[in-house]
Amino acid sequence: MDYALISETGTRDNNEDSVAVLETDAGSLFVVADGLGGHGKGEVASALATESFVLDFSDYDGDIDIFLSDAFMNAQNNIMHAQTSQGGKSDDMKTTCVALLVADGLVRIGHVGDARAYLFNKNKLKTRTRDHSVVEMLVVSGEIREKHINKHPDRNRLLRTMGIEWESPQYALADDIPLPECQAFLLCTDGFWELCSEKKMCAYLKKSKTAKEWLDLMTDEVEKNGQGNDMDNYTAIAVLSK
Repeated sequence: MDYALISETGTRDNNEDSVAVLETDAGSLFVVADGLGGHGKGEVASALATESFVLDFSDYDGDIDIFLSDAFMNAQNNIMHAQTSQGGKSDDMKTTCVALLVADGLVRIGHVGDARAYLFNKNKLKTRTRDHSVVEMLVVSGEIREKHINKHPDRNRLLRTMGIEWESPQYALADDIPLPECQAFLLCTDGFWELCSEKKMCAYLKKSKTAKEWLDLMTDEVEKNGQGNDMDNYTAIAVLSK
């Protein structure tokens, strides 16, 4: 896999996003997390999530059917344990998370919150994850159009995150996709996708020969559109399937 990554603070005081990549003989794992919570606790939550995924994948036994499920639950448990040990409240240490596993010729994606994964084929968007957010529900119900998500006043209201008590698993897993059906992937936080349209993602992919070239073009778009605004942290992994 040819990949490139970026994680920037934007105009915020600190970066609460985390990103991780691990490639082994068994496959490739890509993870992006966007921390939520005051006093740096979001930063801790996102780092715990990505570190937990990497640790689990270092012991990956080749069972793609259960890896992501176990990894999400382990990360959630690690964050909840950290909250308890630090005497924090449940809204102090939360994070969204999206993970992509490529193994055995298959692609599997899981996510919670509004960190997204996009899949492309022949320079066109094949599919993306659906946010666990109020505005995504409004799109599904037909109350607003998808193009209105980015500027909707409720766009940051999330329905699911890691770091709050789960009565049942809150992550979502997509169906496996054969790797040959995927030309490229993009994992990113909302600070990235809000400022780079899917149309631009596809146009820049068509122009690019490497993952870094594609990511650089999209990052320029993000920074141009965010200029003069209160820019959130923005993090992304661009991946091309060789």
